[in-house]
Amino acid sequence: MGDNFGIHRGPKKGAAANSATDAEDRTQGQIMSDFLVQLEDYNPTIPDAVTSYYLNTAGFEASDPRIVRLISIAAQKFISDVANDALQHCKTRTSNAPTSGHGSSKNQNAKMSKDRKYTLTMEDLQPALNDYGITVRKAHYFV
Repeated sequence: MGDNFGIHRGPKKGAAANSATDAEDRTQGQIMSDFLVQLEDYNPTIPDAVTSYYLNTAGFEASDPRIVRLISIAAQKFISDVANDALQHCKTRTSNAPTSGHGSSKNQNAKMSKDRKYTLTMEDLQPALNDYGITVRKAHYFV
């Protein structure tokens, strides 16, 4: 029946294959309903009120609170990934920096790096955000 716009749907399935697909769909539906139940019990780091505010500011109205909760979790994951990438950039930058001191051994350096506290700086955050396609620049009056 004509062109399918380049979409290959595979061979036609028989009656036995349809019953297997129905069972698979039911398990997918059960998985989704279990996920939604877990979603109601989970409290994300970003409160739903904050997420709702920014969604409304952007023009998005969600009547289902589970959608807002899902977006909160996605935002939390994004922030966590960016912070982790920035930490990796910081560790790389500090490990490549020349160490001061005389005669320090590798064992001493390993202990210092394990107990070291890191500070999130724009120098580390900028390449981490750049990996996600977000460009951050200093304002012209700071340059």
